[in-house]
Formats: sequence, C-alpha cells, structure tokens
Amino acid sequence: MGIYKKLWLILIAVLIATFTILGYMGVEIYRSAPPVPAAVVSSDQRLNFAAADILAGQSHWQSIGGMQVGSIWGHGAYQAPDWTADWLHRELVNWLDLAAQQQYSASYHTLDPVKQAGLRELLKQEYRSNRLDAQGTLTLTPRRAQAVQQTAAYYQALFSDAPALKKTRVAYAMKDNTLPAAEARQKMAYFFFWTAWAAATERAEGTVTYTNNWPHEPLIDNQPSSENMLWSLGSIVFLLAGIGLLILGWSILRKEDDVPPVAGKLDPISSFSLTPSQQALGKYLFIVVALLVFQVFIGGFTAHYTVEGQEFYGVDVSQWFPYSLTRTWHIQSALFWIATGFLAAGLFLAPIINGGKDPAYQKLGVNSLFVALLIVVVGSFLGQYSAIANLMPAAFNFWFGHQGYEYIDLGRFWQIALFIGLLLWLGLMLRCMIPALKAKDSDKNLLALLTASVIAIGLFYGTGLFYGEHSNLSVMEYWRWWVVHLWVEGIFEVFATAALAYIFMSLGLVSRTVATTASLASASLFMVGGIPGTFHHLYFSGTTTPVMAIGASFSALEVVPLLVLSHEAWHHWHLHKRAAWLENLRWPLCCFAAVAFWNMLGAGVFGFLINPPISLYYIQGLNTTAVHAHAALFGVYGFLAIGFTLLVLRYIRPHAIFNENLMRTGFWTLNIGLLLMIFTSLLPIGIMQFQASFTHGLWYARSEAFMQQPLLQTLRWVRTFGDVVFIVGALAIASQVALSLFGKPAKSR
Repeated sequence: MGIYKKLWLILIAVLIATFTILGYMGVEIYRSAPPVPAAVVSSDQRLNFAAADILAGQSHWQSIGGMQVGSIWGHGAYQAPDWTADWLHRELVNWLDLAAQQQYSASYHTLDPVKQAGLRELLKQEYRSNRLDAQGTLTLTPRRAQAVQQTAAYYQALFSDAPALKKTRVAYAMKDNTLPAAEARQKMAYFFFWTAWAAATERAEGTVTYTNNWPHEPLIDNQPSSENMLWSLGSIVFLLAGIGLLILGWSILRKEDDVPPVAGKLDPISSFSLTPSQQALGKYLFIVVALLVFQVFIGGFTAHYTVEGQEFYGVDVSQWFPYSLTRTWHIQSALFWIATGFLAAGLFLAPIINGGKDPAYQKLGVNSLFVALLIVVVGSFLGQYSAIANLMPAAFNFWFGHQGYEYIDLGRFWQIALFIGLLLWLGLMLRCMIPALKAKDSDKNLLALLTASVIAIGLFYGTGLFYGEHSNLSVMEYWRWWVVHLWVEGIFEVFATAALAYIFMSLGLVSRTVATTASLASASLFMVGGIPGTFHHLYFSGTTTPVMAIGASFSALEVVPLLVLSHEAWHHWHLHKRAAWLENLRWPLCCFAAVAFWNMLGAGVFGFLINPPISLYYIQGLNTTAVHAHAALFGVYGFLAIGFTLLVLRYIRPHAIFNENLMRTGFWTLNIGLLLMIFTSLLPIGIMQFQASFTHGLWYARSEAFMQQPLLQTLRWVRTFGDVVFIVGALAIASQVALSLFGKPAKSR
C-alpha cells in the first residue's frame, strides 16, 4: 500500500468498529422491540382481538400506501395526521369524557380545573402502566375498551366515504373510500391502536415508553426524558469536538498539490475511442431526464393536493390519482432517475478503467440491464396503482403492490428484481475493474476504493430484503434505514467521491496521489459518523436509550465533514478555467459545485436541525423533515446524477453543442427553485408546526384545525412559485439532453 497504508488502516478500522456497533445494536433492537400482544381483551369482554388482527391491519395499512397516507411513529407523509399521535390523543380525550360522565355526569371540558387534574392523573396511571402479562395478553379496563371502540369508529368513518367526514378527508388529501372493506378498516384500527399503545406504555424495566416518550402528549406527561436532554447536549459537544478533529485530520490525512497539475491541451478521456457499451448509454441518459421531468410534474401535482385536498384546480382527480399514489410516484421516480444516473456514470467509466476496451458481450449486458430497469419502473408503478385503487387482492399487495414504507414503496417482487439488476450492474463493472486491478501498475489504491464502493452499492441494497410483511415495525425501520440512510447517504457518497476523484485524475486536474489520499480520507470521515449515525432515524421507533445515545453522538460527527464542503464547491466552480477544452465540461463541473454547496446546507445544516434527540422529539414528522429531504436528496444526489449525466453526454455525443441559454436557465432555476421551495414554504410551515407541537402536542401540529389555518394555506399556495421555477429548470436540462441525443450533429467549437 506504500504511502496509503495509514489511510487504508484507518478506513478499515472505522468500518470494523462502526459496523460492529450497528450490528450489535441491531440485535438490541430485535430484543427490545415493542411486543405485539398475543391478545387484547377487556375485563368485561366487550373487546377481544388477537395479534393476527393487528398484523392483518398492518397489511391493510400498507395496501393503501402506508407511510404515503399520514405517518406512523413520525415517518411518512405530512398532510394527513401522524396516526399514532392522532389515535392516542383521540383515545385519551374519549377516556376523559367517559370518566367525567361516569363520575360527575358532565363533559370533561365543563369540569373545574381541580376535577380535571384528578382525572388526568387517573388517565396517566392507566395509560402509562404496562398491563401486558407473561402470556402476552393485554387486558384493558372497560372504560379504556370503550374509548378504543369510539376511536376505532371514527377511523372506520374516516377511511370510508362517510359524508360527515368528507371535509376532513379533503383536509388530509385522502380520497373517499380509502379502504372500502369495513373489516379491513376495523383491523387497520387495531394496528393504529397498537402503535399508540407502544407510544403511551412504559417499558417494564424503565420509566419511558416503548417510543422514548414520543409523541409529545401533555395529557399523559409524554415529554422528553432526561436521557433525551443529556444526549442532545452531548451531540452538540460531539459536533464542536468533531469540527476541531476534522481540521486536524484534514490537515494530516488529505494532501494538496503544491503546484496543481497543468491540464493538457487535449482532453485525456477523448483520447479513448468510444466502446460499443459506452455508445449504448444514450438511452440511460434519456430515461434519467424523462423520469426527472415526470418527477417534478408529479411533485407539483402532489403539492397542489395540500391546498385542494381531492382536486386539481377544481377537477376531482383523487379517485384515480390520489395523493398517496402521486406522492409514491414522486419519491420512487426520484430514486429511479438518480440511481440510473449513477449506474450510467459507472458503466461509462468501466471501459476507461479497462484500458479503453469492452469485455466480451459488455454491450449486451448494458442493454439487458436497461430493459430490466424499465420493467422494474413500469411494473412497480402499475403495482402501486393497482394496490391503492383496491384492484389488487390483499394477499398479493406486499409482493406486487405497495409495501407502504417510504422510499421502499415498491412491492417485494419488484424490490428483488431491482436488486438483481444492481447485481447485474455490479457484474458489468467488475468485468472491467478486476483486470485493471490485476494489471501491473504501481498505484491502484484509488481504483481499489472505487471497486469497493461499487461492490457495496451492488450488495447493500439487499439489506432491504431482511424484513417481511409482518415484521415488527421497529425491526422493519432498522433495515429500512440501512437502505435509505446507509446505502444512499453513506455508500453512494463514497462512490461519488471516488468516481469524481477518478474522473478528475483522468482529466489531469489532480494528481493520482492527491485524488487517492483525498478519497481515502473523505471515506473515513463520511463513514465514522454515517454508519452509526443511521440510528438518529430510530430514536422514537420502539428502540432503547443506547440507540438514542449512539445515534445522537455519531450523527453529529456525520455533519462535520459536510460543513467544510463549501470549500469544495468553490474549488469545483473554477475547474473549467484550467484549460480551454475544459469549457466543454463547464456545466457538469457546475453541478458538482452545486453538490458540495447543498451537501453543506441541505445535508449539513438542515441535517443537524433534525439530528439532536430534543429537536427531533418535537419536529419528527413535520415539514422541517421535508426541508432536509428535498435539500439533501435533490440538492446532493440529484445534482450529482445530473452532473454525471451531462458528463457522459459530453463524451458520447462529442459534436453536440450545449445551448448556453438552456443550460444557464436549467442550472440556476433548479437551484433557485429549490431555495424558494424551502425558504418560502416548507421551512416557515415547519417552524410554525414546531411551535404548535411544543405547545400543544404533535397531534395538534398535524391536525386539521392547525393545518387548515388561512396563513398555512397561503404558505402552501406560495410554494407554487418555487415549484414552477424548479419545473422550468428540469425542462431546460431535459431539453438539452434530448437535443444532444436526438438532434442533428453540429460541428464542435
């Protein structure tokens, strides 16, 4: 390994230590997940249902879109309520009214403060006590059983087409008859009850609930625990310490060229003749921009549902394309086009790594992978439509319809098909990389890191297959975030870093030594916080305090390297001035500069906004989460995919001339539109929701009464301006790609 030995040892040590933590605490999550009672009964026998009914309810919830219709434990869509918080509050209010009638023959709200306080103390004792016995039977008092039945009746009506709740369904952007079968609605209510029971019931061995006292619910003193406060303060200390260590580590581990390499007069990559497999990548680039355009239009359509509920400018379209479906497609199409951009970049680099030639049948493999990706996209979209339209039998939903889990919405069959496609991509990449690694070359360290990241991309998506249809929600969340956080935010980050370093090295913009040391050092810094930092998504998902401690501490470190990426943005912004031929790569390089900026703002600043436990306790499931999601997913990975797409396009269509007006419009309106979307709508709404959550409880911050206030309605309308600007940018970029792919070749400048 030579001069890189220290960097490799550090990276290997980081990976071993952090994956050990992730795995060990995963075992703890399995052990301590909130139990699903074998039976739920009331002492007067008026209520009686079993674990099978709760799990069947979970399946019915998945079939209607799951996390795309409101949220559970704070994870999901933001327009309808968080069903955990909403059910809990409604059940508590029903209990108090029943108790007031039974003891004082009056409504709870008409009682004097002393009597109300007495009933609230009884309420707290009944709800926070763990009444699950050793046989797994949960016994409820007759009063609580009646409160449960009253709450379930409300949900039976809400998810049907009951006229009395039409206005509420419009406010929640739910279609009429969201779940038509009465028996299915009843069982889904049992599932909602279980999630609320876990949020209100203290663990047998402690003084906090299964969800660490989340959500904030003053009626039963659900409030932040002392451990929450402790590790929130600790995360800030870790952040400050991490910044200091980053400066030291960056100085020691990362090298800079004393004199930057002088870029040659000709583009080094253009010295390779295009291989057949590289020439076949045009269709990948077209799919990238086609799905991008679809995503932004369906996103604008979905955002409009937040102001009209069931209509699009007066036309009722909710029965065909409800909010839950369009939001699913919005998220899934984003993941598909971003992943396709990354896969195309890898397939373009592979022959270059192999000395400018294709292995046998490489083009066939590239074309086969493209067909497989199309089948997954179309098949999963049709399956999701069939599930939400109630056209698919419930028994087939999990496999071919809608899993119900945000970002992994596609049915398990399509998920497996996508995994197989990634394995095919991995095989195509390794066919070029392994011969290069075996070649007699003095320095293959950067290639080794790139190869490792490619292998990880191909394999780690498979972790999303480690849970099943009826897995405990805590266990499912653990594996879901392996994909959403670790695979996307961790491994893709390392791949992007190594791939960009390899590209810049191939272009003669940095030396091999600097490219390698920078990539190895960056990988260690990203992984040391990124792997255990996965747990910051799981504070309130039925996990214990150690999970919170690890997540808070390491997720603070995860933010640290992102805060210095403004330097990288400035550096990338000026690269195109290093040589005349680099002007042809100006717009891809500008996209890479935007990636560094949004990494700092979207993933760093907005990421830390929701990282400390005390912060996330009040804002989990509010629009503040959407701020981070939009700024990080599109700002970082979206611009990376666009940059890769434009870079590959430049080489497979060398005679195409980029229209400066189109590119300037596309680049700047995408950035400006994203900023407008965040700062004029999402962030202000999120701040107002935080105040409501802190003052009254999460149920109120997501309630119809709060969300339908005129000011919040206006702010959601204001988002239209940012959306339109953003759509213009997407159309401009897509038009340029389409013109370059299908337009008449022109002489290069």
